[in-house]
Amino acid sequence: MFLLVSTYSASLDVMDELLPAHREYLQRHLDDGVFMLWGRQVPRTGGVIVAQGVDRQQVEAIAVDDPFVQANAASYQVIEVQPTGGLAELTSLLA
Repeated sequence: MFLLVSTYSASLDVMDELLPAHREYLQRHLDDGVFMLWGRQVPRTGGVIVAQGVDRQQVEAIAVDDPFVQANAASYQVIEVQPTGGLAELTSLLA
């Protein structure tokens, strides 16, 4: 499982212009089973995506394909996580 933590490097006006394409990107990877959850950081300086079912090389390639990254408006830190506990309702999804 991976956390993709983005940091914006452009103004929120620029991010808002890119948002429709970014939402399509998120939906595409939800549909292919890779993205499980996403949301904005508070304050709005970036976002977080939870991904599964791919290896590091694949998830890094997916991150580079984000329209935010393609427009040089954001970058990602990719963090691999191996869940070892938590709510049964969540951990059962990751088995």
